[in-house]
Amino acid sequence: MAEKIESLESILEKHIPEDDLRYVRRVLYGKELRPLDLSDEAKSAALESNIDLKGFAFEAEPEDIRPPRLVRVGLVQNAIIAPTDAPVSKQREELHNRIRKIVSIAAQCKVNIICFQEAWTMPFAFCTREKSPWCEFAESAEDGPTTKLCEELAIKHNMVIISPILERDEAHGDVLWNTAVVISNSGTFMGKTRKNHIPRVGDFNESTYYMESELGHPVFQTCWGKIAVNICYGRHHPQNWMMYGINGAEIVFNPSATVGDLSEPMWPIEARSAAIANNYFTCAINRVGTETFPNEFTSGDKKNAHKDFGHFYGSSYIAGPDGSRTPGLSRLKDGLLVAEMDLNLNRQMKDKWGFKMTQRLHLYSDSLYWAVQPDYVPFVYTEPLPANPPAQ
Repeated sequence: MAEKIESLESILEKHIPEDDLRYVRRVLYGKELRPLDLSDEAKSAALESNIDLKGFAFEAEPEDIRPPRLVRVGLVQNAIIAPTDAPVSKQREELHNRIRKIVSIAAQCKVNIICFQEAWTMPFAFCTREKSPWCEFAESAEDGPTTKLCEELAIKHNMVIISPILERDEAHGDVLWNTAVVISNSGTFMGKTRKNHIPRVGDFNESTYYMESELGHPVFQTCWGKIAVNICYGRHHPQNWMMYGINGAEIVFNPSATVGDLSEPMWPIEARSAAIANNYFTCAINRVGTETFPNEFTSGDKKNAHKDFGHFYGSSYIAGPDGSRTPGLSRLKDGLLVAEMDLNLNRQMKDKWGFKMTQRLHLYSDSLYWAVQPDYVPFVYTEPLPANPPAQ
């Protein structure tokens, strides 16, 4: 049933009267966002390619001293194209071609920064625990074929590109990492970041392939603002979101791959909560479709052997520091979500709520220092036992 539902919004629009729907939207999404007037050319190309195209604007209050700091961001969600038993080269080539098309539509929408979904060049095969052929998808972050493609597209469209891939680190023993590569609009490799938290839940057997990052929480200064990438499972860790904010991020992207039975009730909450708590914009991206693998697998969770991970439910969205958010993209098909952000909104929300001023990092740094010590004892008050306990 869930795999047939287009979106949460489609259900609300079908069953709730318009006047009531305005109130429901305000509670679910915060203040109403202005729809973007995207070009007819982009709309036509999206329709022809069966891409769910949406666009919204996050507006800030006008200021006397600072001009607006406008940036257009694009989020891409997509299904795999070739079957999982096709040659690795064909699977990757098909996805490269699909992304070329979507990026060209993003350019027609005047997108400045675009981010793809987690491990976008491959099926999310980490459920299988098989090394072959899935490790063949791994490539160099610095000069692999996907990075070269992104460099070409960045130059062509004057666009910053965030490209999450399965990385093979040839300089350090050929080990694998779950990595996001950042390419500047000049086509320059700016750097990379890696997944800080690795799941061990259900079919997410990712530690069979790669481990937690040691690169910390880097922020990338682009000509349109400071950006960071919190890959997938890191969204469940508030401290992870917090550190990107401490390092100055203004937009944090969360490229993901997650399935409905596991996480869908949490999905609309986590990135939005992070945007509010950290006074920045967050961009939550999830792939779509059901990926079926050649061999059955189990995950020690008492479920019968199966060949698919479950339904990747898309629903990519963007949240602002004021608690507003866009509707989600489709649960069923490829999509491009475009948002125009005024980054002045970040500081305006800092001034309004005072979260940074009242954060008291020194209090928590001291507490956490002691909490990680081997002899740590939790600070818990208990009621003293009476000197003469009553007779039973």
